[in-house]
Amino acid sequence: MDFISEELLDYVTKNSHDEPDILKELTRETYQKVLLPRMLSGALQGRFLSMLSKLTSPKRILEIGTYTGYATLCLAEGLTKDGSIDTLDKNEELFDFQRKYFDRSGYGSQIEQHLGNAIDIIPGLKSGYDLVFLDADKTNYLNYFELVLPKMNSGGVILSDNVLWSGKVIKQADPKDKDTQVLQEFNRLLATDPRIESVLLPLRDGLTLSRVH
Repeated sequence: MDFISEELLDYVTKNSHDEPDILKELTRETYQKVLLPRMLSGALQGRFLSMLSKLTSPKRILEIGTYTGYATLCLAEGLTKDGSIDTLDKNEELFDFQRKYFDRSGYGSQIEQHLGNAIDIIPGLKSGYDLVFLDADKTNYLNYFELVLPKMNSGGVILSDNVLWSGKVIKQADPKDKDTQVLQEFNRLLATDPRIESVLLPLRDGLTLSRVH
């Protein structure tokens, strides 16, 4: 969901740097062949992820929720030459789709795919992450955060996507709506946790930047 008009969003996108052609191809094929294509980060958020990665020059990135790999490639644009990305997803049907674009991008050797439940995978990963992108199932956001934080370098950045949840977070959550309830609690945590400092941006469906102390 976007919180500005379609016309204004189009203006903002046109007046930002264009995305690489390979990402345009990835977007087209995602819309043609994959369910729920609106899950893509999209051009504007993608350029934001790319810019932030370039500004921080991370050596190690962790992505929780790969989907078709659009955000992965945006984040890879800022990697150091010897840097790497661990990207986690449980959908094995998208594994080869992701790898095709990773290898074509030139970042293929720097991207390691992990297939399975992130809660099971994260504890086995080495510490020392500079940048984390959290964009998976919302009901586990609190769990992912607590698993990831000890593996972050001081000064590292955690990006949490979809934190506005189509505006549902400002309303009384339905007792059966676990996603909204968890996101409300997650947003309160990020705003008050002394281990980090955060700013929530109304970019697309909400994106929080948290800097680890």
